[in-house]
Amino acid sequence: MGPGNRPLDLEWLEDFLALAETGNFSRAAQARSIAQPAFSRHIRSLEEWVGVDLFDRSAHPTALTAAGKRFQPLLQEVLAGLEAARIKARAAHDLAAASLSFAATHVLSLTFFPRWLAGVESRLSMGPIQTVSDSSYACEDLMLQRRVQFVLCHGHADAPGRLDEAQYPVRRLSEDVLVPVSAPDTGGAPLHALGKGQSPSVLAYSEASGLGRIMRAIQDIEFGKDFATSLSIVFTAHHAALLRTMALEGRGLAWLPMSLVSDDLRGGALVDAGAGGWRVPVDIRLYRQQAQMAPVAEALWGLVSESSSVA
Repeated sequence: MGPGNRPLDLEWLEDFLALAETGNFSRAAQARSIAQPAFSRHIRSLEEWVGVDLFDRSAHPTALTAAGKRFQPLLQEVLAGLEAARIKARAAHDLAAASLSFAATHVLSLTFFPRWLAGVESRLSMGPIQTVSDSSYACEDLMLQRRVQFVLCHGHADAPGRLDEAQYPVRRLSEDVLVPVSAPDTGGAPLHALGKGQSPSVLAYSEASGLGRIMRAIQDIEFGKDFATSLSIVFTAHHAALLRTMALEGRGLAWLPMSLVSDDLRGGALVDAGAGGWRVPVDIRLYRQQAQMAPVAEALWGLVSESSSVA
């Protein structure tokens, strides 16, 4: 007798355990709610698949052969493992369905997101929350790859990003403003100032930065055609938090979100390098996946849509 060519049927394994327990084909078939001829075929098919007899049919009651005795505990382990795998898979599915996944730009994950999330949680019962903090470009990638449900970032009508171009649904959650800031000199004036007839040292955003995309898109519109050529870029980085650190050290001026530097301005660690001008209003936006999401994510979007506007 050799192994059969057909695939193993898990029903045969349950039939084997029933017969091993009862020692009687009729009672085992009844326990399994199967006609006895079909039950007997299942046992024979399993023996063909294994390649040996598992039951001694000459014994009364039917007894396991030596091979059957060796097979039984191993089979019980396999079925227990399969049941555990099924339970864990369902639990993982339920957890995923009850969880929310966000990608947020570094600066908003530090400033806006915790406060906004606390407000949402006061109105909506939510499960586990997974958050990735990265550059705007990386956050867009995660959304385009369907690895997160939501993206939180800054935006501007004149600087569309890839999610805008792909027409992802979006809501405007709040407003922010990019302020040109510098460390002060001993007299409290900015070390690096705009509009002084000189080329100020600028701490700039990299290509992967959403704030950088906004600045590059609007500077000619807002500040004039020759504005970019009047700047002396001395440092470039993805993250506003790093540019803030460099500005605090007096390395140059940077356009930073008010949400990030409001305390610095109030305390005098940074000062407005544009004498109240040269500011750029921006949106704080939430994008979502285009396809239907888990119920908790759809509930969040419904809540957001009630209290915000389309960007």
